[in-house]
Amino acid sequence: MANTLLVALGLMLVIEGILPFVAPGVWRETFRRVTELSDGQLRFIGLSSMLAGLVMLTLLL
Repeated sequence: MANTLLVALGLMLVIEGILPFVAPGVWRETFRRVTELSDGQLRFIGLSSMLAGLVMLTLLL
């Protein structure tokens, strides 16, 4: 199980690093916009992301 968790973490880091590597200007502008969102908007994005991940895990496992 620990091996699977480490593989998932490594894959997440690779995927998260693609945009800043390929288009740093776009990534910077997107990050700037995210910092300007309200707490409620950020919570909604976080909740949506967690739910999408849970659905994906449920379908795959």
